[in-house]
Amino acid sequence: MINILSYACLILGLVFWFWGTWPLLGHRSVLYKLHSLSVADTLGSMAIVVGLLLRIPQEWPLLVLAIISLAIWNTVLGYVLAYCVTGDAGQEVGHDG
Repeated sequence: MINILSYACLILGLVFWFWGTWPLLGHRSVLYKLHSLSVADTLGSMAIVVGLLLRIPQEWPLLVLAIISLAIWNTVLGYVLAYCVTGDAGQEVGHDG
């Protein structure tokens, strides 16, 4: 039963990876493409790590650290991209001249 659940998580992770890559071929904005890619990549990677956690439970500290790192770094990357898109609009506040 654990093997079936593990394979299901691994396959689900691969599906998310391909599902996130598909919008790159569309005609939408670059930000939409990056957002969909990063969300699907994060979910797919987390599903793969959960599948690995089910297969090798003795490595749980490392795999839980991988899940936490994926969640934090992909969220930070999203904020950095959003900040870079806003340009200099946030720097005008509080400056004279």
